[in-house]
Amino acid sequence: MALNDSFFVAVGFVLFVLLLGYLGVHKKLTGALDERADKIRAELAEAQRLREEAAAVLASYEKKRAEAEAEAQAIVTQARAEAEQLSRETAERMADFVARRTRQAETKIAAAEAQAALDVRAAAADAAVKAAEIVLAADSKGATGEQLVAKGIQDLKTLMH
Repeated sequence: MALNDSFFVAVGFVLFVLLLGYLGVHKKLTGALDERADKIRAELAEAQRLREEAAAVLASYEKKRAEAEAEAQAIVTQARAEAEQLSRETAERMADFVARRTRQAETKIAAAEAQAALDVRAAAADAAVKAAEIVLAADSKGATGEQLVAKGIQDLKTLMH
């Protein structure tokens, strides 16, 4: 066998591997790899736990969102009902107000009509008195006629008022 460079490289490699085995490097490498695998498993377990926790939080927020939407819908429904109630009450109040104002106006009109009728009667009575005065004054002259006219005027005024 010839001792060439390849042989020395092979012998050196074998000695290096034996030295590594003697020093326990393979155990250290295996232990380091096992530690690394355990660390990765722990990180994966932590990630899984965090994922489940995030899913639980998401579900909680989804539930809260659904409850908030339901509550908002209930508030909107209640607001609509209150608005309709307020609208009905306002319409009733307006109808009552219009009816009351109409009654007041009708009362004022009736009072004005009654006052106008009284004014017309008074004016008619005054005109009748003046006409009677003129007629009686023209027909009766003298002291007796004047007494009759005065007495007649007084009687008419008493009857009319």
